[in-house]
Amino acid sequence: MDGRPGRVPFPLLQRLERTTRTVIKTAVIGLGIMGRRMVEHMEIHPQFDVVAMWDPDAAACTLSTQLAPQAVIADSAQAAIETADLVYLACPPKPRKAYALMAALAGKGVFLEKPLGVDIAESRDLVERLAKSGVPTAVNFTQAAGDALANVSKDSQAGALGDLAGADIVVTYAAWPRQWQLGADWLRFRAEGGMTREVISHFLFFSERILGPLHIVWSRADYPNRQDLCETHVAARLETETGLPVTIMGSVGGAQPDRQELTIKGSVVSRRISEFHLDATSDGGPYVPVGQIREDPRATSLKAQLDDLVLLCEGKPNSLATSEEALRVQILVEAILSGPT
Repeated sequence: MDGRPGRVPFPLLQRLERTTRTVIKTAVIGLGIMGRRMVEHMEIHPQFDVVAMWDPDAAACTLSTQLAPQAVIADSAQAAIETADLVYLACPPKPRKAYALMAALAGKGVFLEKPLGVDIAESRDLVERLAKSGVPTAVNFTQAAGDALANVSKDSQAGALGDLAGADIVVTYAAWPRQWQLGADWLRFRAEGGMTREVISHFLFFSERILGPLHIVWSRADYPNRQDLCETHVAARLETETGLPVTIMGSVGGAQPDRQELTIKGSVVSRRISEFHLDATSDGGPYVPVGQIREDPRATSLKAQLDDLVLLCEGKPNSLATSEEALRVQILVEAILSGPT
């Protein structure tokens, strides 16, 4: 799938058509690590204007005002939503549905962090109601508009990889959450956090874009003795509709650097994506880097996502993840976490 045109509600489309260059008034709900990162990059993007922000944590609000001093710290999420044309939701998963529906009911575009939630029935209801609302909606799978996915997809469709043979996902960490995530305490708990929801989900999204829909053959997740903490190990085998295998191995513990890899395997050439953006190719020998190595890959990725978010709000074709794609990934993730299956 190469993206789809967003459906824009009439009032938003009218506002955007009044100027030759779209400037999207944006409210940010959730000012933790991801929220502040997005605020920072929206501030340097010429087509976004962060007009309001909200988080229940006063300290997070204070940090965010340093990034967007012109933005109002709203008294509530609803007050922030009312001021904007687009709402970016970077809050933890459980409250996302309520805020997304609040925004859609007000005719605002909705850009959500993944996952949509942690309850499949609730997320399915959210997807259906967002579709009925007609507002532009997308989910922030960060590789969606990036070079790696675009290039692997193009080469796969052109036959450059030969016959596709499946995929391998390998994710390992010395500790979870990682050092830079410690401010988001919810990431260490089973209820909403864990590496499967936060990281493996990205590679499942990428795999489905290349290989098509997946289903689980078997899975296993291991947890610490303390029952409220998130998984420490996962293993799974998934298959495509034609039986191609996708394997997953994830673990936490031991002295090691972070490892985040997806390998798309072909009969002629395989492609390995490391650290979300490093693309390398192998014809049977060592992997060789492909394309340009960016000086600031995170900035490049966020710029690409925001460029496509503008296209979505303008009703134009784009590569962002749809809520339907996000729901499929969430179904796989929650099944893996409930293993063994």
